[in-house]
Amino acid sequence: MRSPAELDAVDWHDLTHAYGPAADVPDLIRALYADDDDTVGEAIDELYGNIHHQGTVYPASARAVPFLAHAVLHAPGRRDELLMLLAVLADHAPQDTESPSWPGSSAAAICTELARVLPDLLPCLGDAERGVRRAALRVVAAVAGRLPAKARATAERRVEEVYTTDPVASVRADALVALDRFGRRDEAFDSPFPEVRLAAALLAAERSGPPYGKRLVDVLAEDGAEPDPGEDGFPWAGTGTQEDRLTEVLTRDADAGLAVAARWIAAGDLGGRGSRLGRLIAETWRDREPEVLALMLAALPHQRDTHASAHCLTAVGEWIERLPEPGADLRDALYDHARTAGDTAAPALLALVRARDPRALELVLCHPGPQTLRAAAASFPEAADRLIPLIRRTLAAGATGNDAIALIGALAHFGAAARQAQPEVLDCLRTRRAAVVAARRTGLGGVVTPEVTSLLQDAVESTDSSLSAAAAVAHHQLTGETGPALRVFEGLLTAQGPVHWHLSSLRPLGRAAAPLLPLIEPLLTARYEWTRMAAAEAHHTITGSPERAVPILAALVGPTPVGLRALEALAGIGRIPDELRPTLRSFASSPLRLLSATPFSEVHPDEELRALARRLLTTG
Repeated sequence: MRSPAELDAVDWHDLTHAYGPAADVPDLIRALYADDDDTVGEAIDELYGNIHHQGTVYPASARAVPFLAHAVLHAPGRRDELLMLLAVLADHAPQDTESPSWPGSSAAAICTELARVLPDLLPCLGDAERGVRRAALRVVAAVAGRLPAKARATAERRVEEVYTTDPVASVRADALVALDRFGRRDEAFDSPFPEVRLAAALLAAERSGPPYGKRLVDVLAEDGAEPDPGEDGFPWAGTGTQEDRLTEVLTRDADAGLAVAARWIAAGDLGGRGSRLGRLIAETWRDREPEVLALMLAALPHQRDTHASAHCLTAVGEWIERLPEPGADLRDALYDHARTAGDTAAPALLALVRARDPRALELVLCHPGPQTLRAAAASFPEAADRLIPLIRRTLAAGATGNDAIALIGALAHFGAAARQAQPEVLDCLRTRRAAVVAARRTGLGGVVTPEVTSLLQDAVESTDSSLSAAAAVAHHQLTGETGPALRVFEGLLTAQGPVHWHLSSLRPLGRAAAPLLPLIEPLLTARYEWTRMAAAEAHHTITGSPERAVPILAALVGPTPVGLRALEALAGIGRIPDELRPTLRSFASSPLRLLSATPFSEVHPDEELRALARRLLTTG
């Protein structure tokens, strides 16, 4: 350990942290000894921001370790927080130590320094404060595999004493986890302490992997239903908090996770643990929506406030379209919530609309929110004569932002009937409310008047590049003129910054965009994958030849957003290379979701990926 008197012996200016030279670290360490608690707290917060910034460590981090260890023992307070800072600084995955870069890394240097001072910190395992003992166990665990033999034996013995004698069960459970870092295997499923049984089950699950045995699942269900009141958010080095570990373990095995979630919900869904686990399983695994929605229905009566209920109902709305025939019990529960005046009404109504329940349409007509109108247009396109007037009225009332975008997007489901809303769409374009989607809608409307062309010509001159491009394309679609569109896109494709959005907007121009080919062809080899994808698609759209586009798109196909977009482009071209068929089979058959949900997407990207892969495999 090193005292504050030795801080000036370190040339902190030559060391770096998250914000450059670490010249501020000595003053922050000195502040840890202040009598003012606020000063100490601010210093700890700043140290978390610079020598441990969002999980990253730096050369200055290791040099701070002996000084932080001294502060743990000699500063006036916050011992638990300082110990936790040391633990997270040393955080590393076991496989990291096997990498070629480990010996010279900042993480390795931190572990070396912490291993040196650990003998001095071991008395903290007997501290009167539970939080200090728990944090000290995490420090020991962080470097358990990096200690020399003598220090290792001493540390393991002290942890063993905590495990067998500590008066607090949660501390004993932490000691069991620390012993596991020393290679000790103790499946304490028969312990009289539920905290210890749960820790043992988590360790066993992490070692064995799925599928988990019945006994293990029973322990996780029985002893994990209630949050640890003493957890305090303390993470385990390399694993996160116990809550994180438990969730991660249970989402690896969908059957076990759903079984545990059901039992937690039946026990009252304390802290929303069961319903939250169910939602995570739906987002992690395919085709578990029926079971998850049944769990959400069972969880609703247990929610302790409208915020928690709204979370459950939102989850139902995200997945209910995956059910061919949502059950009457679920739809009735949604209907009951949708008729209320509370915070649960909106998510319940949205879910009821997506369930295609006829009662939903009547509620939407009484409470026509922008998002529910858009969902209703998708679920009940035959009700255009009732929904379009509401969309028009809401747009005319001044809807802006995402609300206006949703309302204009709803019109896409009504075909030619959507032309009734042309005045409101044009007003959005005129007043620059959701102007980009208004311009696109105008181009698809097929109505050409002097007012329409004037508004589009004005939007073409906008300094908003997305609006300028959308208006130029719409103007071409309605008039057939290519000049304005070519001029706009020539400027956009030669400007600084990302161009893939503009390339994707070119599609409606078709071969009329041929003069832009000299600007597009160099982008086929761009470093940014989105640019290569959009350039390849645009090249095929303009030339009609797949020869250059297909290899580029095929190389990008994968379980990523750009990979899905490339696959969609290949499907549009109608040529799928044979070497992609194994990849398509993996997309079609994976039990795990390969893509995560994205904000504002009407269809889950993973569902798009699987459906597209299945279609392409079938059509060959």
